Amino acid sequence: MIKRQLIAFVLRWMLSSVGMWISITLFGVIIGEYNAMLFVVAGLIFSLVNALVRPVATTMTLPLIILTLGFFTLVINTAMVALTIALLPNVTMNFFGAVLSSMVMSVANGVVNFWVKPYNGE
Repeated sequence: MIKRQLIAFVLRWMLSSVGMWISITLFGVIIGEYNAMLFVVAGLIFSLVNALVRPVATTMTLPLIILTLGFFTLVINTAMVALTIALLPNVTMNFFGAVLSSMVMSVANGVVNFWVKPYNGE
């Protein structure tokens, strides 16, 4: 049980790292050294933000999500990317870069959710 959850988390982390690499490379500005560890840390931060902050933000904004027929989830995704970038050292991104990055990360998370099925206790 724990082994399967750990494998799922590591897979999500790896694919989030790839998504953050694409996002930061295309839409962000790296100040200073450019190395692979930055993207590994970015993927970890994004995975943790998605696991801890996103459910709370989604629950709190549920009326807006319903009112806008789901469009407000783009705002939540943008906020999650912006929070991740704010927590990363030596990386900056403007608002439009965060919006485009949230779209990239949505596709990456869709791939992850397709490959990694949720654990149902079996």
